[in-house]
Amino acid sequence: MGLIQAAVGSIGGALADQWKDFYTVPDGLPSTAALFAAVPRGTNAGRGSNTRASSNIITNGSRIVVPEGYGLLLMQDGAITGFVAEPGGYEWNSNDLNSKSIFFDGGFVEPLIRQSWERFKFGGQPGSQQAAFFVSLKELPDNRFGTQSEIYWDDGYLNAQVGAITRGSYTLKIVDPILFVKNFVPAAYLQPGQVFDFTDLDNAAASQLFNEVVGSLAPAFSLYTNDPAKGNRITKIQQDAVGFAQSLSAVVENAYQWRSDRGLVIAKTAIVSIEYDANTKELLKTVQRADALSGARGNSNLQASVAQGIQSAGQNAGVGGLMGMGIATGGLGGLAGLQQPVAPAPAPAAAAPAADDPVAKLTRAKQMLDAGLITQADYDAVKAKALGL
Repeated sequence: MGLIQAAVGSIGGALADQWKDFYTVPDGLPSTAALFAAVPRGTNAGRGSNTRASSNIITNGSRIVVPEGYGLLLMQDGAITGFVAEPGGYEWNSNDLNSKSIFFDGGFVEPLIRQSWERFKFGGQPGSQQAAFFVSLKELPDNRFGTQSEIYWDDGYLNAQVGAITRGSYTLKIVDPILFVKNFVPAAYLQPGQVFDFTDLDNAAASQLFNEVVGSLAPAFSLYTNDPAKGNRITKIQQDAVGFAQSLSAVVENAYQWRSDRGLVIAKTAIVSIEYDANTKELLKTVQRADALSGARGNSNLQASVAQGIQSAGQNAGVGGLMGMGIATGGLGGLAGLQQPVAPAPAPAAAAPAADDPVAKLTRAKQMLDAGLITQADYDAVKAKALGL
């Protein structure tokens, strides 16, 4: 009985596999699908009879259409036999006996009888396994990362170790499909009907990538913020999707060899949020304030503060208040120094005038009047006091 069933199965299967197939991308694929088997279209709009062919045999003369953004990987008995990276229509042609067809290889009796006999030896099943897989060559989106607690890195901008909780996403790109399939994709996904998706929570291989990315975030932040070409500014990360992706990809490659061993790279990143810890926030405020008050801007702020203080003292205490602030003992020279911070120091005078010299007092008061630091009434008061009027 078993022999009869095997004979019927082998003849029926050999007949069904004589039809040429038309292979395309399966329906309903997610945009994050990385690898999946090409599927034959047995029917189209109610027409077609090729519905009983073997799932692991591709008949000679069959057409495989490769869409834009995908590569075609061919396999025979578990081994990769070819790869196509250009879109277009391709014709399958194999020397394997199971692929021969009366519609393509010529003859009617010889291919059919030989296939039936060979399949009879395997209980009616074909003794070969052929498969065609599509590999996405596009950027694969929506690979998310996040840290539950703070990560810490040495920050070149703050010149200290800083900590933050961060969240974001990245896109992956398969740059070497053969390495990707040989070294990374589990065998369970090299079957018809299976889809390898990096965002699938049940995909253990994809989960491993997620863990490796999270473990690489701290050194990637450090690499980015300590790169002089990036300006040592952590604030630029959220505006530099490609730049930070290069830093993250470099760290991942150094630690886990994604490109060289798995044929994968991180193409772009999107940092959704960076939440600094309390110490880093305080440090960031201090450094930002120091930045704002450095250079010419800080000099201008200091001059404005001094002038405001002089004006307030003059309003509250008259000329005496001004003199009490040290203006009468050379304060104007200090203001001149603020206005020209980079000028060389003048040669020392032969002797400083006495503090109670009326000429010196009037000279300084006149300079202050001309500079707008005191009013005419203030000057007149100083003049009257100096001259004893």
